Amino acid sequence: MNRNLKAYGLITLKGISMGAADVVPGVSGGTMAFITGIYEELINSLKSIGGEGLKALIKFDLKHFWQIINGNFLLAVFVGILISVLSLSRLILYALSHHAELLWAFFFGLIIGATVMVFKQIKQWHAGIALMGVLGIIVAYAITTLTPTLTPDALWFVFLSGAVAICAMILPGISGSFILLLMGKYEFILNSLKEFKIDVIVVFMAGCVAGLLSFSHFLSWLLKKYHDLAVSMLAGFMIGSLNKVWPWKITVETYTDRHGNLKPLIQENVLPNTFLDETGTDPLLLWAIMLAIIGLVLVVAIDSFSARTPEAVNE
Repeated sequence: MNRNLKAYGLITLKGISMGAADVVPGVSGGTMAFITGIYEELINSLKSIGGEGLKALIKFDLKHFWQIINGNFLLAVFVGILISVLSLSRLILYALSHHAELLWAFFFGLIIGATVMVFKQIKQWHAGIALMGVLGIIVAYAITTLTPTLTPDALWFVFLSGAVAICAMILPGISGSFILLLMGKYEFILNSLKEFKIDVIVVFMAGCVAGLLSFSHFLSWLLKKYHDLAVSMLAGFMIGSLNKVWPWKITVETYTDRHGNLKPLIQENVLPNTFLDETGTDPLLLWAIMLAIIGLVLVVAIDSFSARTPEAVNE
């Protein structure tokens, strides 16, 4: 597909939205890829890096390799993700520490809107489609109830964390950041980015590449052979993930991290009035509802804009 500079700029913005979502534990960059209409192209482009693309790379036919893998598209997406992760990680961490309820409310509305948009892609409904959606809900919900663990900081585990987390990052509804949190590596990786620890960053990125190349093949095959079933399952993942992004939580159990700071280990979702009674903190209900609506409307606007924006200049 031939695109002009403006189109690639738009794709980079979509990558930025993916990166911003990936920084938040509980929100998936794959969700943003679905919202912005680049999900299937992203998966197919990643899949093409192996096979014929690898053969061209081995022959040092770099021009053909770049064409096979849809290189301009992938570059635009990943430049956006990188910009977002490097520039927004501090902002997101600040928002999670000081305005968590409002941040979660915004993403709650965003995911609800995205789920509706994803379900619209299903062409034919039948019992199997509904069952797959329910299965997706159960799996994602179960993942959000798992408890984070303490794990080694060794580079081999950093590589494994990258490989596993990136698979979740490209699945709508299953947050790669939350998987990192479960594996005890969320803050470790973010701090490594802020402190620019080259060894950790390089090993983590290598794990991400390995995970992407392997898992994208499976996803591409699934979307090609069983499109409606796959989309229903992905939408189910998104619904199940709402358990993680519910705005009002109380901490049931804490743990002490390696810096001696108390961190939440187990949290329970509660209603706004219970949150007020238990914590003595204003639940900011009206602001939360407003931000959830903004998130939902934003999804509809992005979907409408993406549908009207012609990316190809040569048909």
